[in-house]
Amino acid sequence: MEVEELEVQVTTRGDVPEAAKQYAVEKVTHLARLTKRPILFVQVKLSLEGNPSRERPALAEASFDVNGRHLRAHVAAHDLTEAVDLLTDRLRRRLERSTHRMDPQHRPPPGNGRWRHGDLPTQRPEYFDRPVDEREIVRHKTFALAPMTCEEAAFDLDMLGHDFYLFTDIETGADSVLFHPEGSDHLELMQAADENRVPESCSAPVVASTQRPATMAVSEAEERLDVSKEPFVFFVNVETGRGNVIYRRYDGHYGLITPA
Repeated sequence: MEVEELEVQVTTRGDVPEAAKQYAVEKVTHLARLTKRPILFVQVKLSLEGNPSRERPALAEASFDVNGRHLRAHVAAHDLTEAVDLLTDRLRRRLERSTHRMDPQHRPPPGNGRWRHGDLPTQRPEYFDRPVDEREIVRHKTFALAPMTCEEAAFDLDMLGHDFYLFTDIETGADSVLFHPEGSDHLELMQAADENRVPESCSAPVVASTQRPATMAVSEAEERLDVSKEPFVFFVNVETGRGNVIYRRYDGHYGLITPA
């Protein structure tokens, strides 16, 4: 697809001016010139929160499908122009890392920092502190967990910009979650197995978590998340025996991810 033919799907929430939408389209279209691989889909979401207590009310989110590989970023800023600039800068870094990762000549050696999580806390959206009795699971995603290596999971985590990544470890066959501990440069791996074990072949800075996922019902996992300050809870679903993740959404509700 030629860059000129690239269609950018833009959705908005709040009082988002037309000029901000056009600015976002121009920025991401220019960004598409950085890769020779076909871009199959681009979606941009712009939001302007009306709550005056929000320090950074402008939110920008984008998803790129680059020849079947997904890149994603989500930022908050004082105004929409700043949000779009932060968004495209973050996507640019991920697009460059994605290009390097696909080229064996650019494969990063262990410990060189390419896997480091790039989202600064001051640029991330604020969590809405919804009262506990109002919280509920408003999104339930079920999908097949493709078996992959720990290193591949680390790469996908970096490209998507998430706090965690649920996958099936190709070596152990265990449902696993890779995540960024707060204030740390490394990743942690937790597995629904007899032990947490990081393969020696993994070049990403990953350490085995000292925690083990508990076996419980979804309702119990939701209660655990209610009383904790953690962004998610990884647990083994007592009904299915599979690893699930319940996580906090920025709107104060919860999301649930379960393997198909």
